[in-house]
Amino acid sequence: MLPEALVTLATAGGTAVVQAAGTDAWAALRQRLAAWFGRGDAEREAGELVRLDNTASELAAAGAEGPGQAERILIRQEAMWQARLESLLESLGDDERHRAAEELRALLASHADSGVSAGAGGLAVGGDVHIKADSGSIAAVVIHGGAHISPPPPPAPSQG
Repeated sequence: MLPEALVTLATAGGTAVVQAAGTDAWAALRQRLAAWFGRGDAEREAGELVRLDNTASELAAAGAEGPGQAERILIRQEAMWQARLESLLESLGDDERHRAAEELRALLASHADSGVSAGAGGLAVGGDVHIKADSGSIAAVVIHGGAHISPPPPPAPSQG
């Protein structure tokens, strides 16, 4: 059984995979994580790239499944990657496990520092965002539900 700190690390790894899929950060995380899993074995690394691509495809298709099903797919993928990370860490000897955990921590830290990312329906910004509405229009990043434009109410009699 893994120490709690390594389980937490594996959980963060599973979350990072799911959050990065479909974002600009995906290519870098995908490559580095596959190399981490491969541990110098090109064939194993290639297999992990296929698994990561399958995850990205499943998550991309999840949006068409409806919100409840999409959430289940997201949770399942996150748990699967957490379990894979835990399994690899458990399979290593103490010294190699320590080294692999440090490599994974560094990988996840560089991913977190590499920019911003957001999942489906989200918005993450690494700079300035300017949103402007003109001529009675609506400007928004995301609108959940409807929007209605109507003329403003007339001023109260005391205002004019």
